[in-house]
Amino acid sequence: MNFKAILAILLCKLLRAFSRLVHRGGTAMPGRWALKVCPDLLARLSKNVDTVVITGTNGKTTSARIVEQAFVEQGLDYFANRSGANLLSGITTEFVMNCTLSGKMKKSRAVIECDEAAAVKVFPQLHPRIVVVTNLFRDQLDRYGEVTHTLGNIRTALESAPEATVCVNADCSLCSSLALSLPNRIVYFGIEQGAVPTHAKPELSDATHCIRCKTEYEYDYITYGHLGGFRCPQCGYARHAADYAVTDVIEQRPSGTTAAVSIRGEKRVVEINLPALYNVYNAVGALAAVMEAGIDETSALRALASFRCGFGRMEAFRLGESDVRMMLVKNPAGCNQVIDYLEGLHNRFVLVVCLNDRGADGTDISWIWDAEFERLNSIAGRIEKVIVSGDRAQDMRVRLKYAGIEDKNITVERDYEKLVTSLESVGSDVCLMPTYTAMLELRSVMIRHCGGAEFWE
Repeated sequence: MNFKAILAILLCKLLRAFSRLVHRGGTAMPGRWALKVCPDLLARLSKNVDTVVITGTNGKTTSARIVEQAFVEQGLDYFANRSGANLLSGITTEFVMNCTLSGKMKKSRAVIECDEAAAVKVFPQLHPRIVVVTNLFRDQLDRYGEVTHTLGNIRTALESAPEATVCVNADCSLCSSLALSLPNRIVYFGIEQGAVPTHAKPELSDATHCIRCKTEYEYDYITYGHLGGFRCPQCGYARHAADYAVTDVIEQRPSGTTAAVSIRGEKRVVEINLPALYNVYNAVGALAAVMEAGIDETSALRALASFRCGFGRMEAFRLGESDVRMMLVKNPAGCNQVIDYLEGLHNRFVLVVCLNDRGADGTDISWIWDAEFERLNSIAGRIEKVIVSGDRAQDMRVRLKYAGIEDKNITVERDYEKLVTSLESVGSDVCLMPTYTAMLELRSVMIRHCGGAEFWE
C-alpha cells in the first residue's frame, strides 16, 4: 500500500469510530472521504478477497443474508455490508473496517449487496467471483430512469468482471437478456410453471415487449409483475431453463414457506424462513449463488431454513401483546407482493403505511398510484384500522381513499414515538409498510420499545 492508501484507511477508521461514538451509523461517510484521498482504495483492498455480490431491484438484502448464513453453516469467515450501505462509499467503508492499517484484509471472503445503479462504479474495483441479479423492476424514476437504463448499467458493470459467474433470474426477461451479450458463465434460477397459482397476463409489467426485437411477449405463465414463462413469437427469445428451479410451493405460512426445489436436476424439499412469493425467488437465487461458490448442499439448505431476515424486510417484532411484521415497500411490484402477503393472513391486523420522499426513497412518489391498494378492499373485514405516517402521509391517505378505504377509517400520525406507543395496546397483529427512510426511523423507535440491533449491526 502506498502512503495515500494508508492515509485513506486511517481517515476512514477514525471517522467510523467518531460516528459510532456519537451514535450515528458511519456506514458510508467514512468511505466517501477515504475515496477522496485514494480513489482506487477499494480495488487495492479487494484484490485477494473472494466476493459474492447481490444486485437488482428487489431482494438484495434478504438474498445477501441467506448467503451469509450459508457461509456460517459452512464455518467460513467473511464480512458483509449488513447495514445496507450499498454504494461505492459504503462498500469501501466495509472493506476498510475489515483490514489492518497497512491494508491487509483480515478475512478472505465477502458478501456484498450492491445498488444496481452503483454497480457500474463498484464492479471494476471489486472484481466479484459470483454475481446474483435478483430482478429488474421500475424503481425510483428520479434516480434510475427507465428500467432499461438500469439494465444497461448492470451490463456495463459485468463487462468489467468477465471472470464472474452470474446467477440471473430466468423468469425476468430483462435479467436473462444479460446472457445475450456477456462472455460470463451464466447460471439460471426461477420458479417453474405449476409451482404456484399463476396469471395469464401481466397485472403490472415493466417489460411488455421483447428486449431484442420489440415484439410483444407471450407468456405460458406469470408469477408476478413481468416474471414468468415469457417468449417472443417473432425472434424466439424466451425463458431459459432454470438450473436451480422451484418446482412446487408446497405450503405458505405467515412465518415461512415449504417448497420443492430442483438443484441441477436433483429434487429436494426445503424450508424457507420467510413467507411470500418474492422471498421464494430470493431463496432460490441465493441458493444458486452459494452452491456456485462451493458451499455444500447441506449447509446451503440449512441456511434457507435458519437465516435471519434483513432489517425491515419481513422483520418480526413483539410489541406489547402484538406480533408486528415490518415490510419495506419502495416500488409497485414489491408493494403488490406485500399486498399478496396481507391477503393471505387469517388474523385481524392493524395496517400502518409510512411514505417518505427523501433521496434514498426516490423523490417521485407517483408509484403509489400503480400499486394495487384497491385489493385491500377484499380483506377489509380483517383490517381493524389503517394508520398513515411519514413525510407524505396525506398523499398516502388520498391514495387509500381513492382505493376505496373510507376516509373516516384512516388515521394520520406522523410522530413515530406516539405511533409505536399507540400500537402497544391494540392487542392485534400489526403490519408495517414503510418506505426506506421511514423504515429506518420507525425501526429505531421499534427497537427502543422491543429491543433489537441497530441497522448497522
